[in-house]
Amino acid sequence: MAKKPVPLKAHVTSLEMTAPPKTSLAVPVNIQTAIIRAPEIPLHYYRYLYRQVGKRWHWYKRLRMSDEELASAIHNPRTSVTVLYVNGAPAGFFELFKESDDVIELSYFGLFERAIGLGIGKWFLLQALYSAWQDNPQKVTVTTNTLDHPRALQLYQMMGFSPVSTYEALVQPMTDAELLKALDG
Repeated sequence: MAKKPVPLKAHVTSLEMTAPPKTSLAVPVNIQTAIIRAPEIPLHYYRYLYRQVGKRWHWYKRLRMSDEELASAIHNPRTSVTVLYVNGAPAGFFELFKESDDVIELSYFGLFERAIGLGIGKWFLLQALYSAWQDNPQKVTVTTNTLDHPRALQLYQMMGFSPVSTYEALVQPMTDAELLKALDG
């Protein structure tokens, strides 16, 4: 029987921004992009997006959810999932959660590995932030950690987020069997 993977230590930073971004960026050149909100995204497609974005960064939480739990989370009227397509294929996604009228959380944000390095990360994050600010909240929040992209914290701060708290956490990687089961659906 396979051993359970060793938990990974992560330094977590919670950030918030209290005003919409002042930056504007042009759409990257020489690539076709489309950003499409997916209100009733199929669970298998969401898991595919989540895994493609999150595999390098140790995202497991949503893969461990049952179909019922995942549907409840992502089909919640306060949740929105938006997919980035580059040259006709999925290349990333972001997920927003309306905690209250005053607070929107950028729950998940990222690019597929093939899209990293195309110069679209900052632009796509800006699109996510424009979307988050559409309802005029008092603040937008995001959480990142040291298992995330090495420049994630820097990018969030560059876009106008400020750290508000930090803490240590343990992330329990999935076993191969858990991963196969999660992605089989």
